[in-house]
Order: sequence, then structure tokens, then C-alpha cells
Amino acid sequence: MTTGLVFASPWIIGFCLFYGYPIVISFWYSLTSFNIFQSPKFIGLANYSKLFSEAIFYKSLFNTLFITFLGVPLNLGFGLLCAMLLNRKVRGLSLYRTIFYLPAIIPLVATSILWVWNLDAQFGLVNSGLKALGLPQPNWLEDARFTKPALLLVGLWGTGQIAVIFLAALQDVPVQLFEAADLDGASAFQKFRHITVPFLSPVILFQSIMGVIAGFQYFTQPYLMVTVRSGLSDPNQAGGPENSLMFYATLLFHNAFTYLKMGKASAMAWILFIIIALVTFLLLKSSKRWVHYGAD
Repeated sequence: MTTGLVFASPWIIGFCLFYGYPIVISFWYSLTSFNIFQSPKFIGLANYSKLFSEAIFYKSLFNTLFITFLGVPLNLGFGLLCAMLLNRKVRGLSLYRTIFYLPAIIPLVATSILWVWNLDAQFGLVNSGLKALGLPQPNWLEDARFTKPALLLVGLWGTGQIAVIFLAALQDVPVQLFEAADLDGASAFQKFRHITVPFLSPVILFQSIMGVIAGFQYFTQPYLMVTVRSGLSDPNQAGGPENSLMFYATLLFHNAFTYLKMGKASAMAWILFIIIALVTFLLLKSSKRWVHYGAD
């Protein structure tokens, strides 16, 4: 026991210093007025009360919920579709798998800048393709109606990691079950519904939880797209057109590092923690009805 604690002590000390202490102190800061240059002043729940009275707080929460609860199912569905295509025996399969996975390893900064160019209303590749098909060409990054759909499109482009995890899970589905289903005359959809999905359900649960956690912390792409497109000389314009790109993490960042309202930012962080914990709990609770493990 003692020997084990000695060997684990570097990790324990590091966790307490770099995770435990910041978590505890952030809760204290959330109850104070704190701007780095002055000592924290206790104000109770005033930060929380002020947040719940601000329209921009609800706007950022709505944008985040939109991108999470639409983006996660879309990414999972598209990733599963890609995985099923990549699970087929065709020539050049290794090349196709590499091509599908490449967007996932491109840094988010480069991805965001690339898609600012691709989504340009006049010269972007997306609108050029839509024009060739005779379809309308939206002003993706300037029209508030299309900014969040644009981000969903960017998310679909980077589903390579999801597809790889699904691909690994697909290869563990027993082939004998498909053969038996063929003998019984099952259709492709019936095999997908009654064999593939139940075997993939633990992976779907894992990917859903990770996607929800990432979705609620969505920051890099909208922040960089606004910065590259129009700059941040005016903090009031940091949310893009009609604040349609003001996400929860973006608002938290600006409260902390633009306005130096560390107490308010800490309160936002704790609200975010509670929301993520609640949604994760509900997902785990519901999993008893739709997730099937090997022993089942």
C-alpha cells in the first residue's frame, strides 16, 4: 500500500496542484468580485444572479445547445455511415481510410481558416459547387440564419475520428450473425437494426457522451472564424452577426480575458459543469434501455 502510494505520488501531487486546487478555488472565485488586479471581494451569489438576467447568456446557451444536440447526432450518423462504407472490401481501401481520416488530424486553427475561405459567399468552394448545381448560395458567415449550419458542415468534415472508432467496433461484430440473418431472409435494414446497432450501442454511448462534453465546450471554430473574418477590435462584435456565433465557452472566455471578470467567468464555468454532469447522467441513465453489452 505504502509503496504504491509512493509510486503514485507524482500523479497525485500533480492532480491536486493542477486540477484539484483550481477546481476548488474557482468555486470560491465564483462567489466573489475578482479582476486579477484586486483581491477577491465576497459578493455571494451575485455573479450567478447577474448571469441569469443577461440576454447574451441565454443566447450563448441556446447556440451551444443547438450545436450540441444537432451536431452530435449528425456527426455520429455521418461517422457511422463512413465507417460502414470503409468496412466494405474494395480495392484501395487503405487509401480511402486515410483520406477519410485526414481531416481529423488537421489542427483546428488550420481547419477554421480553411473553412472561412471555403464558405466565402463570393469565391468559396461551397458556393461555387452550389452555383454549379443551380442551387442558392447563402452568405454563410454573414447571415445569422446560416452561421450555425455552416459550423455543422465543418463538423461533418472532421468526423474521421468517430468513423475510425465505429470501424473498429464494426469489425468486432460476429460475421456468423449476418450469415444466419441471410439464411432467414433478413433485409439489409433489418440486419442493421437488429445486429449492427445493438453491437455498436456501447460505442454509440461513449461517442455520445464525448460529443456532448465537447459540444458544450465548443470554442475554437466560432472564435477563429469571427476573428479571421472581421477581427475582434470591437468586443461587442465578437459573437458574429446577431451574436449567432456567441457560444457559451466564447462568452466565458471574453468575461475572463477581455473584461477581466474572473468571478463571473468562474460562475459560468460552474454552471457549465452542472449542465454537462446532468446531461451525462441522463445519457447514462437512459443507456439501460438501449445499450447492449456482450453478456446481454
